[in-house]
Amino acid sequence: MTALDHYRLLGRSGLRVSPLALGTMTFGKDWGWGADASEARRIFDLYVDRGGNFVDTAVNYTDGASERLLGEFMREKRERLVIATKFTMAREPGNPNSGGNHRLNLQRSVEQSLRQLGTDRIDLLYLHAWDFTTQPDEAMRALDDLVRAGKIVYAGICNTPAWRIAQLQTIADLRGWSPLVALQIEYSLIERSVEHELIPMAAALGLGVLPWSPLGGGVLTGKYTRADVIDSREAAVSATRKGVMASSGQLSEHALKIADEVGAVAKEIGATASQVALAWALSNPAVTAPVMGARTIAQAEDNLGALNVSLSNEQRARLDEVSAVEPIFPARFVDRPLVQQLIFGGANVARRT
Repeated sequence: MTALDHYRLLGRSGLRVSPLALGTMTFGKDWGWGADASEARRIFDLYVDRGGNFVDTAVNYTDGASERLLGEFMREKRERLVIATKFTMAREPGNPNSGGNHRLNLQRSVEQSLRQLGTDRIDLLYLHAWDFTTQPDEAMRALDDLVRAGKIVYAGICNTPAWRIAQLQTIADLRGWSPLVALQIEYSLIERSVEHELIPMAAALGLGVLPWSPLGGGVLTGKYTRADVIDSREAAVSATRKGVMASSGQLSEHALKIADEVGAVAKEIGATASQVALAWALSNPAVTAPVMGARTIAQAEDNLGALNVSLSNEQRARLDEVSAVEPIFPARFVDRPLVQQLIFGGANVARRT
């Protein structure tokens, strides 16, 4: 059990952040399913009044409304808060240079975020997703230049292969540039494939893990049934939350089976399914702070209740089992008894964690 004002260090940095981050992709109704300004303000105030200091947004969330609302809400509390935002996603349809990881988009995106937030700095700037076109040294040098200019304080990264992040971090370390300190990735009982490479990489290279969609887009709350399962390949942002989940691939038969077990555990301990799913993510030692999103004050209250939930070893094991992912190469091969015998010659050797 913990509380929002029991702060944690963010990766290899000395920055102190709450164990739950407030996600604000739901701030603004511009995408059709978010919270209006009044409800968003109530959610923000609830989080901050409880001691929360870590707020997450992006330059393009709800077409900029998320940053503008956050800027208004935080005006009198700026120095108490750690504000994280993101660049990469296109800000102007049809303009190829309004998106991507290159220096031009990075600089323009940061300038737009500073205007929308009404602040003089961004405490944590994430590269939102790797674009597979920008050279690694261009991205890291441009981030370092912004740190040196005082426009951003720390750099992080989201939605990028582990090998590329390791390359970026190595370049930064070798050249004395500002390192990455945070990794935001999809991680929940529905999405555990990141345990293969991304989470061990983050632990080894000093990146705090911030799971997005720790409730599996709402699937783990029990709000969906088998009748809701659809496979959508839509590219546009859906006007319904269900459509967003279908587009992201989170709404499946397997996900609903996991949700059933989450509901069973919740019933046993007198908690909600949302609280159990968040508590499971929080129990991973590599995780700094799951990013909680809410469209209503009731949802925010419910999510914050996860800080008071403790899972038994047996309950955690059940959740782990129902959501387990198959091993991949090379772990699938190296972990076989024959290969272990060949590597260690039958000797008992301690492993590094």
